Amino acid sequence: QVQLVESGGGLVQPGGSLRLSCAASVSIFSINYMGWYRQAPGKQRELVAVMTSGGSSNYGRAVEGRFSISRDNAKNTVYLQMNSLKPEDTAVYYCAAVVSTPTRSDYWGQGTQVTVSS
Repeated sequence: QVQLVESGGGLVQPGGSLRLSCAASVSIFSINYMGWYRQAPGKQRELVAVMTSGGSSNYGRAVEGRFSISRDNAKNTVYLQMNSLKPEDTAVYYCAAVVSTPTRSDYWGQGTQVTVSS
């Protein structure tokens, strides 16, 4: 069982920055994929950014070049640095983790609200 605790959401003006954190209850080396998805009202959940245990990363097209995912192995924490925020980035951001062994298990955080508005 993996528990994920998110923090760092809030209200920010367009063009501003925020950093989200997601702390896992287990070593992130035991997690195959860990990252962020988001869901805006009336829309489907979409990929923001994920990182593999090997350190490679993948971004959703809407955030490429503006957002950056990183991790602190000692703290079992993954971060999402969000720059040049736009109103369309407004959504609930969910931390996600996938463990592949012995069978695939998906875990989700409780979500944190990010609102981009002037």
